Amino acid sequence: MLSTSKRPLVLAILLGLSGIPLVAQAETLFNFVRPLDAVQVTTQDAVLPSVTAESTPEGEILRRLTFNVADKPSLRLTPQSGSWDWSAAEAMSLRIQSAQDWAITVEVAIESADGKVLTSQVALPAGPAQTLLVPLAATSPNAHGMRAAPPVPLTRDGKRWLPAIQVSGELDRSRVTSVTLSLNKPAAAQNILLGRFGTSPDDHQDALYEGLMDAYGQYARGDWPGKVKSDEQLKKGAADEARLLADWTAKLPKQDAYGGWIGGGTFEATGFFRTEKRGERWYLVTPEGHPFFSLGVNAVTPGLSQTYVEGRESMFKALPEDNAPLARHFGQGDDRAHTDANQGRAFNQGRWYDFYGANLERTYGGNDPQRWLGHAVERLRAWGFNTVGNWSDGGFSGQRMPYTLPLSIRGDFATIRTGFDWWGGMPDPFDPRFAMAAERAIAIAARDHRDDPWLIGYFADNELAWGGHGDDPKARYALAYGTLRLTTDVPAKRAFLKQLRDKYRNQEGLSKAWGIELKAWELMEDPGFEPPLPNPEHPAIEEDFKRFQVFFAETYFKTIADSLKWHAPNHLLLGGRFAATVPEAVEACARYCDVISFNRYTPEPQQGLDMDLLRRLDKPLMLTEFHFGSRDRGPFWGGVMEVQREEDRGPAYARFLQKAAEEPLIVGAHWFQYLDQPATGRLLDGENGHLGLVAITDRPWQGFVESVRKANLALAKVIDAPQAGEPAPKAVESPPPAASGKEEGGKP
Repeated sequence: MLSTSKRPLVLAILLGLSGIPLVAQAETLFNFVRPLDAVQVTTQDAVLPSVTAESTPEGEILRRLTFNVADKPSLRLTPQSGSWDWSAAEAMSLRIQSAQDWAITVEVAIESADGKVLTSQVALPAGPAQTLLVPLAATSPNAHGMRAAPPVPLTRDGKRWLPAIQVSGELDRSRVTSVTLSLNKPAAAQNILLGRFGTSPDDHQDALYEGLMDAYGQYARGDWPGKVKSDEQLKKGAADEARLLADWTAKLPKQDAYGGWIGGGTFEATGFFRTEKRGERWYLVTPEGHPFFSLGVNAVTPGLSQTYVEGRESMFKALPEDNAPLARHFGQGDDRAHTDANQGRAFNQGRWYDFYGANLERTYGGNDPQRWLGHAVERLRAWGFNTVGNWSDGGFSGQRMPYTLPLSIRGDFATIRTGFDWWGGMPDPFDPRFAMAAERAIAIAARDHRDDPWLIGYFADNELAWGGHGDDPKARYALAYGTLRLTTDVPAKRAFLKQLRDKYRNQEGLSKAWGIELKAWELMEDPGFEPPLPNPEHPAIEEDFKRFQVFFAETYFKTIADSLKWHAPNHLLLGGRFAATVPEAVEACARYCDVISFNRYTPEPQQGLDMDLLRRLDKPLMLTEFHFGSRDRGPFWGGVMEVQREEDRGPAYARFLQKAAEEPLIVGAHWFQYLDQPATGRLLDGENGHLGLVAITDRPWQGFVESVRKANLALAKVIDAPQAGEPAPKAVESPPPAASGKEEGGKP
């Protein structure tokens, strides 16, 4: 019987009280089926029948716990008196099983007498019972050098273990006072089965991360279609692919030299890429004067596939000996950085290995850069792409395929932290050193490309920390808040204070407008000054924040645009690749850039964008990063936009592209990225996702690229332009891709 009572139900289990210590040394403290020790069990919005136990299909006897529908249904275990001393233990252990045919997320909190708490969220899979192990110290995949951990449960010594992979907080192991299991707002009653509760001297973290990678850089414990088992398989796959690429290339629709669509409307040919609006639709126009929808791929390079091995050699089952031929793919690096992207990460320097480079050598007998570049271009064209996107190999500028370049502005200029600082703080455009750094970066980037018609244009940096567009004013005006907290030796703060003084003259005027008591203007100059939150009674606060952010954004984009016009007058400024952003930045980008660009990790490109604002601005848009990843092909992370299975990636890609084509402002979409990331983490920040067109073995994910090719070629009619004066074509609804992701490709 299920109870819906809000009052705690206390079941004090007192059997076996005398003589039982409360010290956990790989012992059972409590058995939910046959209790042996003094443990108090308290439930909140949950039901634990006092006597009922049941047999699992595997013959194990466990006890059912039901979490009712509530905000936080929970079960709490505490010692009958005092606290547990777990000093000799490494993990809390609990025999546990989902009583449904689906996984549920169980939250675990372990508290000590000093108020310290360790917390973990555990994905409890469907299937047989396993022993949950929650380490008694903070841990994460980042502590092992990667974004996501290998799959659990872990089978060891014939038993199933469920090590918690993310644990946060602190704990005094000598005075543990409670363990709580809870669910967060279940929509329906959820059931789990419980057995022995206690401690373990082994948290199984070493076992979880040991022996992960085989000789080809693939996950050693898993199997999937296309997994490489031999060098002969690699060579045969390359030969089969060569025949398929030749067939697909022969069936491509007619295009101009730059991939522009031939057969419909034409534009004025200027010899370089440009933008033009015709009817209701914006177009990119090729140097030969044909409409062009930029279908691109980011990070088309063999140079981002290394992974650190130093200090974690036990993860790799078959690294080459130092004198072996494939040992030439070892190298040294240092990716220590004080950015949010690297926070808490270990194994970010030292010796690395390049499994991708080794696999190229296994397949082709060597690593000829020109062969690799030519093969990559052949693949991209055959798959229906026409653009080499950001972060790609520099050799593509000579491969006769349209490409883009980043403007990565680095220097000793001041920066502002906003709380969205994944790659670092915002550059201060009021700092003269920023203008010098921008001039230098743009001059170097444009030096060898000034007259190259294959270059579409440049991106103004990437995913800067502008802030967040939402209801939280601290996010919406993060740039203003972050600036006012700084000292006055930061030029941006001086610029902000000058705006305010020019408007209000003194502290009395500002105090009245902002509803505060500022006794002296100099108090605003102090570091850590906290301005008030915007509110309806004092609209000037929000007006002033907004006005500063407009000033900031316009100064930033104008500095870059002015320099680019001088150094690269023939090429487009493609925007700032916004991730977290604010309207002031988007509006300034529209004013000074030829294209507004967004990195969009959403099921559809319009989701999360202020399309009303963008339509008012009426500038072409480019979607400069998107992807759909899964966890069933080796790498442990499913990317920023994750789908359930490999077979779901193709339909997700097709839908995203279709929705992009339906929007008249959108002139391009660039997939991130060409290759899967190393399963043990890339050098830069430990990302380890299956989000590529190609595996670490250099074998394409065939079902996925077939779906991608079909979706790409379906855009031909959409990007066709009318003759001048005719209405623009409407987007064509493509049929839904087959659910298997294995549909036939090769036919326009």
